Amino acid sequence: MKIHVRGGRLVDPQHRIDGVRDLFVAEGRVAGAGVAPAGFRADHVIDATGLVVAPGLVDLAARLREPGLEYKATLDSELYAAVAGGVTSLACPPDTDPPLDEPGLVEMLKRRALSRNLAHVHPVGALTAKLEGARLAEMATLRDAGCVAFSQADAPIADTAVLWRALQYAATLGLPVWLRPQDPMLARDGVAHDGEVATRLGLPGIPAFAETIAVGTILELVRATGTRVHLCRLSTAAAAAMVRAAKADGLPVTCDVGAHHVHLSEVDLAAYDSHCNLVPPLRSLRDRDALRAGLADGTIDAICSDHTPVDEDAKQMPFGESAPGATGLELLLPLTLKWAAEHKLALADALARVTCEPARILGIEAGHLGAGAPADVCIFDPGAYVKVTPAMLKSQGKNTPFLGYELPGRVRCTLVAGTVRYEAGA
Repeated sequence: MKIHVRGGRLVDPQHRIDGVRDLFVAEGRVAGAGVAPAGFRADHVIDATGLVVAPGLVDLAARLREPGLEYKATLDSELYAAVAGGVTSLACPPDTDPPLDEPGLVEMLKRRALSRNLAHVHPVGALTAKLEGARLAEMATLRDAGCVAFSQADAPIADTAVLWRALQYAATLGLPVWLRPQDPMLARDGVAHDGEVATRLGLPGIPAFAETIAVGTILELVRATGTRVHLCRLSTAAAAAMVRAAKADGLPVTCDVGAHHVHLSEVDLAAYDSHCNLVPPLRSLRDRDALRAGLADGTIDAICSDHTPVDEDAKQMPFGESAPGATGLELLLPLTLKWAAEHKLALADALARVTCEPARILGIEAGHLGAGAPADVCIFDPGAYVKVTPAMLKSQGKNTPFLGYELPGRVRCTLVAGTVRYEAGA
């Protein structure tokens, strides 16, 4: 199908485009922008007047809960939530049930996701067998099955020697490793940032240095092995500073931050709201502000949704006993726009953190609208506000600390591979 997206403000951060231009799509790819290709005749015209036409969002952490955890969410619900939020490509962490440590599981997930004809799913394979942190997974065969990177999700490797061997093995294969930095012994049994708020609420804390000690260890192993490492969901000012220095030294390191941590802090725990029980925990205001600044100056490469749908029963518990996690796929764009407005950041710079930058980290052809690129497109109204309610969320998980908030940026239409997969009101 040939599609003409007419009259919109085309914003493509990778190609430094920001202006009113028409977009032309043919055979699932971008055929051109500005002037129609010779002989182009549209089968479908989308009027984008007054709207932003941007690359489809790329999310580095979205749990789809299949296989094994379908009572929390399903591929159908979560992939539809993705396109409703303008997300056209996403990375799925390996902490499914069973974990993604066998090629057959990875192939099944990719096949089932492809059959939905919604967002592109890129599995992240388990770094160790069953995520137990002992025996290395067969990374080469998992790569051949479709894994784009390897991770422990939220199950850190306690034995540093095992982590060293894992990075060495990944380096010989040229494979990236994604790690969420946290010392498991220092964080044991903790549910909140180890600070004044946790003390006042009587919640067991996780100190900031549980993250920075782990970051220091990982960076030293990167120096020794040369492995490409992506640090997932940084939460502290000190960790951001360490990454900034590591990049200045030329280490092959990237990092991201969860959208929730860009806006919230330990102060939001005051009402014992279990929707604020997140991994890593919400940190101090100083940490939050440092993360926001790190995003703005490029130290932090990307924002991810850290989408973690949780069943309602698991959230309706005392804070320390509730299941951690929050839904985020449909809020990734609004929370990014809110941060950009508060930081007075150009729209193209903000969108880079959820389009071309995460695509670069994933190593996929996505996140831009250059000629010949896959026609994954998000068309949204930056001036329209959406009120976050359980009813408006397409995700099966309704758990978010932003319930009741009015956030900017309503997705009007999402194209995946040149086909309309979501239209507002449809």
